[in-house]
Amino acid sequence: MYADAERLRRILTESGDTWAVIGLSTNERRPAYGVAEVLQRFGKRVVPVHPKAEAVHGEQGYASLAEIPFPVDVVDVFVNSELAGAVADDAVAVGAKAVWFQLGVVDEDAYARTREAGVEMVMDRCPAIEIPRLR
Repeated sequence: MYADAERLRRILTESGDTWAVIGLSTNERRPAYGVAEVLQRFGKRVVPVHPKAEAVHGEQGYASLAEIPFPVDVVDVFVNSELAGAVADDAVAVGAKAVWFQLGVVDEDAYARTREAGVEMVMDRCPAIEIPRLR
């Protein structure tokens, strides 16, 4: 419902290659770490966004989306559903072309607001699972 095949394809192939990954830190056991690696293997620039603002996978980290000094194409969200809506709003505010809520992250109100703003959105899916399927 929130991720038809055509929308997945558009976001993964047409939305741009700069992905801000919310919740990405140097903790290799967290899902965001591995997903970011997969995105990089498929040519995406991964920008870590985490309160610690750590560099991850060779990219400078930032404490928030608003601190990133260049355009972000897609915002990949690894926070719980209660916090995800605010991140979607931030993504719209910084001009992202798409918002991607990870597996288990669902906020129907945020989905409606984001789509109403003209921004592509996916919920409860993982780009590391979807992107290899495009080949």
